[in-house]
Amino acid sequence: MSDELQQLDTWLTPLINKLTPKERRVLARNVARDLRIANRERIKTQTSPDGTPFEPRTQLRGRRGAIRRKTMFTKLRTAKYLKIKTNADEATVGFMGRVAKIARVHHYGLRDRVEKGGPQHQYARRELIGITSADRNRIANSVLNHLTTPGK
Repeated sequence: MSDELQQLDTWLTPLINKLTPKERRVLARNVARDLRIANRERIKTQTSPDGTPFEPRTQLRGRRGAIRRKTMFTKLRTAKYLKIKTNADEATVGFMGRVAKIARVHHYGLRDRVEKGGPQHQYARRELIGITSADRNRIANSVLNHLTTPGK
C-alpha cells in the first residue's frame, strides 16, 4: 500500500503545487472530509481497510450485557471524535484528545484496562483508520474535479 500512496503522491504533487495556498486548503478540506466519511462508513460496517471483518467483542468475566451485543465504535465514528485538520500543505483524519487512546488501543491491538482500576485486557487488532484503493481513487477524482471545475 505504501508504493501505491507514493505513486499517487508523485502524480498529484505537480498538479497541487500549481494551486494557490487558499485553493490547496479548500482541496485538502474536501479530500479530508471525503476520507472521514469513507472511514466512518467502513467503521460502521465493522471492516478493516483491507476488507477483513473486525474480530467480535469478547465477553469479560461471563457477563452478558446489552452493550456487548451492539455495534462497536458508534460514538468514535461521529464527527465529534473523528476529526479532520487541514492546512495548505496537508490534511489529516484521526482521533483527537482522550478518545485517541481508546482508538489507538483498538487499532494496534494493545493491552489496556477495561475500566479505571479494573482488569487489564488484550484487545484484538481492529484497524479503524486507513486508506483503501477506493479511497485513493476518490482522492484522485477529487483533485481532478477541483482542478477542472471553473471558478476555483
